[in-house]
Amino acid sequence: MGYGQHQSFYLRINWLRKAIKQLEDDNKFLYKDDAAEQIGLGKNMVQSLRYWVVATGIVEIDNRAEQNISPFGRLMSENDPYMEMVDTVSIVHYHLVDDMEPSTAWYWYFNHYTKKSATKEEIVDDFLFWLEKNEPGKPSANSIKRDIDCLVRLYCDKGKAEDPEEVIQSPLSVIGLLLEDKTVITKRNLKYTDVGLSALMYTLLVYRSRFEVSQLSVEEIQKKDFLWGKVYNLPRNEIIKALDALTHHPYSPITFDRTNRLDTIQLPDIDSITFLEEEYNRFEREKA
Repeated sequence: MGYGQHQSFYLRINWLRKAIKQLEDDNKFLYKDDAAEQIGLGKNMVQSLRYWVVATGIVEIDNRAEQNISPFGRLMSENDPYMEMVDTVSIVHYHLVDDMEPSTAWYWYFNHYTKKSATKEEIVDDFLFWLEKNEPGKPSANSIKRDIDCLVRLYCDKGKAEDPEEVIQSPLSVIGLLLEDKTVITKRNLKYTDVGLSALMYTLLVYRSRFEVSQLSVEEIQKKDFLWGKVYNLPRNEIIKALDALTHHPYSPITFDRTNRLDTIQLPDIDSITFLEEEYNRFEREKA
């Protein structure tokens, strides 16, 4: 499991774009002594960025510990490097929570933590309690507190930075997944349009490939790890609205069977990256 690798720096809006630009030329760039000077960040921020590019699925680490840009990272770089589309942001969030490594706190909070509202202190205590049952080498309470603080700031902070390139400091705050009211953190019930249909379909297709399933029920989409109800906190009525909309997708529609209260969907036979590439191309055509 992974803790504290972000160096207490949460992801800034231009960091992934800057990292991809450098990694295209040198997949060991973020480990170079002069990386901080070249990329225009502090030394500790570069260490943080090493973590964020992996945690968000932008890069993949090979058996030589080199950071290679992932297929999703390339698509994002080519089509939405500034993360202006909500679907891109939602997919980045999905990759952040879709595995226990390296973002254990994020994985736990969005897939296992059942409380809708809690103080930071309660979240830390509940996370430590979960780790006692699931992690042999228990991390320090301070390390866990830093992870929870970083998680909250990643989704709630909309303050302005001095750097004009970082008007919204965290790109993930635009989704509105979490609400911070004084000391209480609340998971907000989102509308499917807050997430984006393309991101929702991408999530289903990744799940289809990962678990080798082509059919899912509405209940599974609502309650299973890595699916909409948990990852995006979508309530059942919004899940059904999104599924209805995806039955009318122009080239990769789902089949939604609601007879006899089955409420099951059949996914199209297309991989997630091919689908996302076609979606970005469609968005570009619609803008023209």
